[in-house]
Amino acid sequence: MSTQNPAQTEDNNQFDINESSYKTSHAAVRKARRFALQGLYEWLMTDHRFEQTGKGEWKANPPHDIAARTRASNAMHTVHLGYYHTLMREIPEQIDELEALIAEHLDRQIDQIDMVEHAVLLIGAYELKHSLHIPYKVVLDEAMKLNTHFGATDAHKLINAVMDKLAAQLRAVEVEADNDTGYKQKKQQAKAAKQTTTVDEHTDETKAQAVSTDENTVSLNSDINDEQQPTRQPKPRIGLKPKK
Repeated sequence: MSTQNPAQTEDNNQFDINESSYKTSHAAVRKARRFALQGLYEWLMTDHRFEQTGKGEWKANPPHDIAARTRASNAMHTVHLGYYHTLMREIPEQIDELEALIAEHLDRQIDQIDMVEHAVLLIGAYELKHSLHIPYKVVLDEAMKLNTHFGATDAHKLINAVMDKLAAQLRAVEVEADNDTGYKQKKQQAKAAKQTTTVDEHTDETKAQAVSTDENTVSLNSDINDEQQPTRQPKPRIGLKPKK
């Protein structure tokens, strides 16, 4: 019986997602996302871009080839391979649907955002829509971690804004449940407490400045009063005879 890995056979049109040896821990899933982001970035930059720009004849880098090369050149024993292959297969197949969801919450055309941000949002949108076993707050947190690891410094603003809106749209029940249990209120209270602390610090600083001003005013008035006081001449001592 042949023991060759199906993922390494000549027929690479199907992903091998039925392996029993891959890790399934939270860390293994996180690594699967990271490898998937790199693979999707490569695919977006090549075959997907060629297809979008009318150069389909240049396509020679399908997702399953990218996955096969990735597995051949990296130590994947700590990666959730099943989830990695799922992301690399399902996201390209659903690219139009996922991009339509993302585009609803963008203030620009989707082809105008950075390609890393594009890949992060695709993974986030897919997980919110299909990976219902993963809590939405975990999906949002992992999207931010992907951006921190691979994306630009200021990209977190776009990622955070779009992912929050996608969560409200795709995981409405979860989001509303969090709101009902006080999650949103606690978040708002923490923000309000922070603002109150800032105001109090500003008020204390203003009071300190006022006290300092009052002290300076008192000191100045004291100096003026001292200057205005007439010099008192010593009284002559009675009964003393002048020395001869």
